[in-house]
Amino acid sequence: MSTFADLGLPTTLVQSLRREHIVDPFPIQSLVIPDILGGADVLGRGPTGSGKTLAFGLPMLVRLKGGFSAPKRPRGLVLAPTRELATQIERALDESALAVGMRIASATGGVPTKGQAERLARGVDLLVATPGRLIDLLNQGAVALDDVAVTAVDEADHMAEIGFLPQVTAILDRTPDSGQRLLFSATLDEDVRALVDRYLTDPVTHATASAAAPVAPTDHHVLLVDRADKDAVVAQIASRTGRTLLFVRTQHGVDRLVARLAQVGVRAGTLHGGKSQAFRRHALSAFTSGAVPVLVATDVAARGIHVDDISLVVHVDPPADPKDYLHRAGRTARAGAAGTVVTLATEDQRAEVEAMTAKAGVGSKGVHVAPGDRILVSLTGAARPSGVPVPDETAPAPESARPTRPTAGRSGGPRREQAGRSRRQPPRSRGR
Repeated sequence: MSTFADLGLPTTLVQSLRREHIVDPFPIQSLVIPDILGGADVLGRGPTGSGKTLAFGLPMLVRLKGGFSAPKRPRGLVLAPTRELATQIERALDESALAVGMRIASATGGVPTKGQAERLARGVDLLVATPGRLIDLLNQGAVALDDVAVTAVDEADHMAEIGFLPQVTAILDRTPDSGQRLLFSATLDEDVRALVDRYLTDPVTHATASAAAPVAPTDHHVLLVDRADKDAVVAQIASRTGRTLLFVRTQHGVDRLVARLAQVGVRAGTLHGGKSQAFRRHALSAFTSGAVPVLVATDVAARGIHVDDISLVVHVDPPADPKDYLHRAGRTARAGAAGTVVTLATEDQRAEVEAMTAKAGVGSKGVHVAPGDRILVSLTGAARPSGVPVPDETAPAPESARPTRPTAGRSGGPRREQAGRSRRQPPRSRGR
């Protein structure tokens, strides 16, 4: 098995990874790091949770090492589809950037542009940004992309799904044609292929698994419930031990479920686009730290969060199509850990749900369950809720609230900086 040193990463970076207990590269990292270090354009395909952030981020830092970034002119750029993902990419690369003397910052929506513009004016080597906010900063003259030597587009398929490709192309058009370009995507649809053909030159393509299949090992189940039993079944599943992510179709449905769970003694966090950025940051922080082990979300979280140790994903409302199923399911079984995905369906939804899971490549057949059933307990770890009401999450955290340290691992380092705040300069020597 190759080590990070074998892949060509410098000793200082390997030692920094070891301090974060990251020792053995994942397959996608072993495949793409040497090619990125060699200067090739790279198309990386693989299921979510496969370690793509470090796969492109580490060699980008090495490629930028030793250079100088002028004020407002970053030399490396990572584009991410959501605020949450951009934040987590920055966090994942934070320690490594310090180790090699690189300055990293993020620019996302939800916070004022002023602080981000001031940060860019002090000089940034690697900028992680969402397309909309980067366009705003470009229009304000707060950043220029003329010096960008390496650009990475992460989750390009999700960019296409949420309509960001026009912004992505506008940004790529403002980076030098001679620059190195990296594109990572779980799937390779027509829109993503067009992006590859237009902007990548003779790309080296690497894939670690079928883009139509989720990361293994994952168990998939369809649980058929009577409509009258569904609330009780969901409450028992949410009362289990372990980090649990529940997906609901609408924002109102999320709020309603969180309130219902609170009434029976289950404290759950809320994550959807109708909440403020401070509220979402607080909810994700509490979920990541384990302070609130249950998170109820709309599909805004299907690609936007990367949290290790989510042992169960529940489709309280069945997803609309196989892609949505795989995106939601990809929140579990990350970093090589096992996970379970459960879809709740009523009898009238059975045929549609079974057809969808078959198209998603998991082919789950429905099994009938009721509250307290042994099979429900066996498949999900369901438990009886306490019945003692708890306060639901109705008030956002103050803007100054900061996320806690996430679980150490490939998907995230131990610290991030709030967008727009000053970073300390890397020390000459640093240990733990």
